[in-house]
Amino acid sequence: MRIIVQRSLNSNVSVSGETIGKIDNGLVLFVGFTYGDTENEIDYLINKLLHLRIFEDENNIMNKSILEVGGEILSISQFTLYADTKKGNRPSYIKALKSNEASLLYDLFNKKLSEYIHVETGMFGADMLVSIKNDGPITILLEKENNND
Repeated sequence: MRIIVQRSLNSNVSVSGETIGKIDNGLVLFVGFTYGDTENEIDYLINKLLHLRIFEDENNIMNKSILEVGGEILSISQFTLYADTKKGNRPSYIKALKSNEASLLYDLFNKKLSEYIHVETGMFGADMLVSIKNDGPITILLEKENNND
């Protein structure tokens, strides 16, 4: 499981010209799954994400989590996080989990995450237009390989 985390001042996602999710201060997440991912990876990364200290404190030091600043999350499914570009110029997506399985894990991820914080989402499998006002810019990769470590 991989998550690209971007700190955002405001962001939104639209499908067919209609805004379906938007946030103000918070995080935009691009979430991808691979074979073998389970609820264990989801729980680990939710905990890591919620406590990631990437927001400024009163001394302008990145020392606060999204929970401490009262932020929101915009979660976007992103199978291309598992693109393999080692051979040739056309990415292979063979490591990305099949759509029906990934959809279930993505829904579980968002459901569990929303128990702690307000979550807006894109539409799984849709052609989405994501607009992000990246703050910082801060962009971080979180990853949990399914090797039970």
